[in-house]
Amino acid sequence: MGAHSYHVVLNANAGTASIAGVTADQLQAMFEANGMVAQIDADTDQTMADRVARAVAGPADIVVAAGGDGTITALAAALVDSDKSLAILPLGTVNALAKDLKIPLDLATAVASLATSTPQRIDVGEVNGRIFLHKVVVGFIPGLAAGRERIRGNQTTAAKLGLLRYFFRRLARARRIAVAIDADAGAVQAVRVQAIAVASNAYDEGFGQFFSRENLDRGTLTLYVLKHFSFADFVRLTGGMLLGRWRDDHALRVESVKSVTIRSHKTLCKAMFDGEVQTLSTPLVFRIRPLALSILTPVAPASAQGGDLAEAKA
Repeated sequence: MGAHSYHVVLNANAGTASIAGVTADQLQAMFEANGMVAQIDADTDQTMADRVARAVAGPADIVVAAGGDGTITALAAALVDSDKSLAILPLGTVNALAKDLKIPLDLATAVASLATSTPQRIDVGEVNGRIFLHKVVVGFIPGLAAGRERIRGNQTTAAKLGLLRYFFRRLARARRIAVAIDADAGAVQAVRVQAIAVASNAYDEGFGQFFSRENLDRGTLTLYVLKHFSFADFVRLTGGMLLGRWRDDHALRVESVKSVTIRSHKTLCKAMFDGEVQTLSTPLVFRIRPLALSILTPVAPASAQGGDLAEAKA
């Protein structure tokens, strides 16, 4: 196979990119230093939709999302079931998928790793025809995400304390929502819940693992139903997540499904869509699209590969 060509979509307004002042010239130099040919798109005068369309239509076989989770999701949606692969340069605040795929968070190291990365096919989720890579959450949590947006770029102690006060005020006033859940071929369940999350694949349990996924190709969605969420629930669940024991918590119901439909008496609902607060129409119709996206992943170090082989032989 010949050398890859790269089309990089730089979102200079993403969290880390904005703080560090990442420029197209810097990225170009990093690619050239590693012997890679790249076209850098940093055209902020164009909409993201136009820039994504240009990247997909271009000749490069690898489209690089240099930005946060929103940029990555937008490009992934356009590349699903195509002959191009997605690559990630994590420049956002959360960088959830990059962490799942063990992509280096340091920009220079991430660029260098592209030269030896290999394509891997992963599942994606879909809700009402829209692609998501992590999870979609409705209920109490999107309101908290809106509060988080208020302090984006402001990491002072006062701002963080303000967000904490906002969180507990919302928690004290939070009301449960009435929904009907229709999962696969099961009976429809009418329930009142604090929040519902639908994730592509499943979040792992384990000490210190906080919303991380080891496997992205199991071909399932995971339904997380938060039945109630008092201050005591918050403390217990947070501690359980840090200790790696949370799936059996009595406030939470976890179910693996291929598809699920969530109905509400409201025609529109606020949702946290891969970390961004958006408005979706109901009902919310979810399905998993197995192995629909090709994405570059770093090659594991030789020592790690050797460990895996030793385990396999044991």
